[in-house]
Amino acid sequence: MKKLTALFTALFCALILSAQEAPEGLFLNSKAPEFKAKDQDGKEVRLKDLLKKGKVVLVFYRGEWCPYCNKFLQKLEDSLSLIKEKGATLVAVTPELPENIGKTVTKTKAEFPILHDEDLKIMKAYDVEFEVPENTLTRYRNSGIKIDENNGKNGNFLPVPAVYVINKESTVVYRFFNQDYKKRPNVKEILEFLQKTL
Repeated sequence: MKKLTALFTALFCALILSAQEAPEGLFLNSKAPEFKAKDQDGKEVRLKDLLKKGKVVLVFYRGEWCPYCNKFLQKLEDSLSLIKEKGATLVAVTPELPENIGKTVTKTKAEFPILHDEDLKIMKAYDVEFEVPENTLTRYRNSGIKIDENNGKNGNFLPVPAVYVINKESTVVYRFFNQDYKKRPNVKEILEFLQKTL
């Protein structure tokens, strides 16, 4: 009986630990961590500089190989002028190498900054990064997607697709965070939120 109790206790603790390791993202009214990184043109982008101009729409995406990411980034690009009209700056963050960001720009025609998250610093600060399980990596490799090669030293880590709106006081005022990589917020919803908070 003692062995059985010890086994259940160990399993319960393992479940709690694994649940604690799953990213949760930033919550509403959280303070958005400061960051700086280089965009697709090699220009350094800092959150504090962007916030001087107004709100920031911060998007985390997986890579140029992800059709769901490309579709969403394309929709954001199509609405870029509307986002700017509402006093916001759009910026995207990815673990992929700069040369692969170039492929994303080609596919989506993105004219907004896309930042290479070196050493996953931004993804960790915003609690969106996770290591892709080996069985999923195998499925990706079998279909020709090599996340580790796409990401370089960022390895097999990806962000949970997430979108935050950060106000001038560095507070998260809008959050979309969904573990299902096929789900993204409706761009119209983001625009309506920006309109309400003008």
